[in-house]
Amino acid sequence: MLFVCAAGLQAQYTESDWEERDQWMKTDSLLSMTTVGVGDKVADIGCHEGYLSMHLAQKVMGTGRVYAVDIREDRLQKLRANAHDRKLGNIITILGDTDNPKLPEGELDAVFIFDTYHEIDAHKKMLQHVKKALKPGGQIMIMEKLKDWVRGKSREEQVSSHSLAPKYVREELKQAGFTIVSEIEDHGDWERETNKQMWVILAEK
Repeated sequence: MLFVCAAGLQAQYTESDWEERDQWMKTDSLLSMTTVGVGDKVADIGCHEGYLSMHLAQKVMGTGRVYAVDIREDRLQKLRANAHDRKLGNIITILGDTDNPKLPEGELDAVFIFDTYHEIDAHKKMLQHVKKALKPGGQIMIMEKLKDWVRGKSREEQVSSHSLAPKYVREELKQAGFTIVSEIEDHGDWERETNKQMWVILAEK
């Protein structure tokens, strides 16, 4: 299962919630941690209806490119409509596979995986594809949430609850050959729910 959330969580990705999400997720702060700028090529894996893709499109501007990846064509269709409404012509949608985001190799400056990594069963393959897509020195940012009731539990138990601890991802990034650049252990509460703590890892190829 990849890029697919339970029905009860789907609302967090709808356009009507985007403005509020800017606040509790502190999106501008996250993007400022990276080196992404005008003219860069970036990817949003697990893009849903395009929340993060829209932010990235405005950051890289017309000379840049955003590759928006999801495994659901209906979400990509909605993303294209959202981009059209905002007159953002620098977003390229990709219908990915569960183990392959189908990104161009050696071209990307950064890849973002927000609240999606826990859904990726073939995470080792996915990280290798991401690594191949990045330029030397390219960055990968992973943002996830850790729910209180699965703290200290196995990776499998956490994933089954749509959650994941940073210790697992940190090790998987290192095993894939990435270098950890910075981390935020506590980035605040997911959807302002105090039992769901967001965390962030930024790594480099």
